Amino acid sequence: MDSAPVSADVVSSPNDDLCSLESLTFPEKFSWGSATAAYQIEGGWDADEKGPSVWDTFTHQGGDRVFKNQTGDVACGSYSLWEEDLKCIQQLGLTHYRFSLSWSRLLPDGTTGFINQKGVHYYDQVIDGLLSIGVTPMVTLYHFDLPQRLEDQGGWRSDATVEAFNAYAQFCFQTFGDRVKLWITINEPHVVAVYGYEKGIIAPGVSMPGVGGYLAAHHLIKAHAEAWHTYHQLFREQQGGLVSIALDSDWAEPFDPTSLADREAAKRHIAFSLDWFATPIFLHGDYPAAMKSRISAARTEPGSPSSRLPEFTEREKARIKGTADFFALNYYTARKVKHLDHKAGQPSLSADKEAEQIIDPSWPVATGNSWLAVVPWGLRRLLTYIKDTYNHPVIYITENGFSQSDPAPVDDGRRWEYFRLTLQEILKAIYADGVQVKGYFVWSLLDNFEWICGYSSRFGLFHVDFENSALPRVPYKSAIEYAKVIANNGLVESPR
Repeated sequence: MDSAPVSADVVSSPNDDLCSLESLTFPEKFSWGSATAAYQIEGGWDADEKGPSVWDTFTHQGGDRVFKNQTGDVACGSYSLWEEDLKCIQQLGLTHYRFSLSWSRLLPDGTTGFINQKGVHYYDQVIDGLLSIGVTPMVTLYHFDLPQRLEDQGGWRSDATVEAFNAYAQFCFQTFGDRVKLWITINEPHVVAVYGYEKGIIAPGVSMPGVGGYLAAHHLIKAHAEAWHTYHQLFREQQGGLVSIALDSDWAEPFDPTSLADREAAKRHIAFSLDWFATPIFLHGDYPAAMKSRISAARTEPGSPSSRLPEFTEREKARIKGTADFFALNYYTARKVKHLDHKAGQPSLSADKEAEQIIDPSWPVATGNSWLAVVPWGLRRLLTYIKDTYNHPVIYITENGFSQSDPAPVDDGRRWEYFRLTLQEILKAIYADGVQVKGYFVWSLLDNFEWICGYSSRFGLFHVDFENSALPRVPYKSAIEYAKVIANNGLVESPR
């Protein structure tokens, strides 16, 4: 049964050196949040002059690329039911709420040539509603839903999208920045690049092995940097906000700790995910040396460039370096990693990385996704790695979650145990390792459209009945327990 607890001796940290975790509270003014994304909850896909996004196109084309050919056309109905979402947020007692803006709802063709005032009004209501109940909005500008018009012109393979994103960001800063003080430019550029343009598994479904992912990532990094500079130069002094980018990463342990090859493969796994974006932005403006050396080693054909990894100019490096005001991290799981030799053949990112990912059979796996092994201690190790590698930044954990399969039990004791153990690991990171963790956001506020998994994978703190046209929201047990943690700023109730 799903309510059975996750065994603590399986998932607790292998170097648990704090004995009184249950009595510790989180730092004063710790940010307690939950997160959503526009395409996954809003519905109203063509309402009020909204333009199509790549996810509208991708899901409408069918072909079994999404579970049961499901779409986000209706989703949680948050475009009309946003006040119900506010009630959920109040019920949890959140201090912060992270949500994304639909680029094509605000700018239907992706440019400022036509501004959809009905879209502006919708987000004004959401932001003002949050502030009215004392909740701080953290707003993501781009969470996978590129306007289709821009994709038709090259999408993230094109410099033109960098310019369009900067104009869109400037519009959003100008329109909402008087009330929004925490901004995320782009969510999980690694996922966009690898699964959207390298493997073609998610929208826009472009498969360009060995080339597309690197090209898309190059433009995503430049787009983020330009938006950061726009905020810094035009809005920071007056608005006083902070801007970052949400990076996703698993933790990687060598499959055989005594094997040098496996230890190096584990490092490459991190280099080709987190460091790919964090190294340019937080350190020196350029890609990790491990990526550059491996990708430049092979030419695809005579006369081709010496590397499939695009190069930043010196001016671009200087412009990218230092363009984040905090570190935003999305963490879900960990992997054992072993070296894997790739034979000569068609280039691919996997071949460049030469690292095989393995789920340890002793790790429990979430019922809603076979990839989501339950490894809370991996988060602590990843947080420490970020602290040591990226100059001890302030860190917000902007996504962390545990999925259930559909139908999902409302009494989700197993998931709450995952959250409880994860929060313990965060306490260890803060008090034993000195990591500056400032906030924690559960993915997700609501069960929603989980990309190619459709509605079969449920991450919500609130259950949504998608068979009922009213789309009622009902709290899971994990929501009730999370609310207690927020109220007490810790894992146990404060003494009376």
